[in-house]
Amino acid sequence: MANVSVQASFLLNTGEVVDMKTTMTEGTSSELQTSTDYSVSAVSIGTYGEGKVLTQILQPPQAPNGISWAYVNRRGAILCVLPVAVAGVESQPCPMPFQFVLQAGDTIQVMSNTSSDREFALSVITNQGTHAIFSGTPAGAANTDLVHILSGQGLGSSLTNQAIVSHWATSIDGSKIDSGGGVYYLNDRGLPIGGTVATKPQNLQPKANQSGGAMIGLNFVARVTTNA
Repeated sequence: MANVSVQASFLLNTGEVVDMKTTMTEGTSSELQTSTDYSVSAVSIGTYGEGKVLTQILQPPQAPNGISWAYVNRRGAILCVLPVAVAGVESQPCPMPFQFVLQAGDTIQVMSNTSSDREFALSVITNQGTHAIFSGTPAGAANTDLVHILSGQGLGSSLTNQAIVSHWATSIDGSKIDSGGGVYYLNDRGLPIGGTVATKPQNLQPKANQSGGAMIGLNFVARVTTNA
């Protein structure tokens, strides 16, 4: 695992651009802090922008080799999922999934990976405003049920009686994926009721989509099926 530079930039409601850059170890969830190129010291996003609002993502959190997910952390929970990219593979800036006033203690957490890491990551937003990330690492021809990156619980336990209204997924597996090119949401009878394709960040910037959402029940799972 190499140490790599992870970067991002955001626009605040005050018109300020927040430039962020931190060296991280691949395969480890780390905090992305402000760049010292434009500030005296590296600090958390909440410390830098307390009382202000993130309005636009000029550059999504990006790593040079591979990246799975990113989010704004507030008091140990996922406040807002963030799009990600691999350095040099970007199409356009993104709006924030939702706008909120930054508080002291808010941080941006990022998972950067090696280019060969098979971690599959699913970021979702529900009709109740819940933001969640589920991940798993396929190995061979098998089913992989994704679990919440913080709680370790499955899709149904995490989002019971909530509807997924926006989602995106990242994976390098491409043609190895048999589950609709990404992940299927399976009901308590094991039947697919929704899902989304996965984007390989090394080839294309992942984008949120609103197709394939579903109402989630207690015993539902997010399953990725691979053929190798």
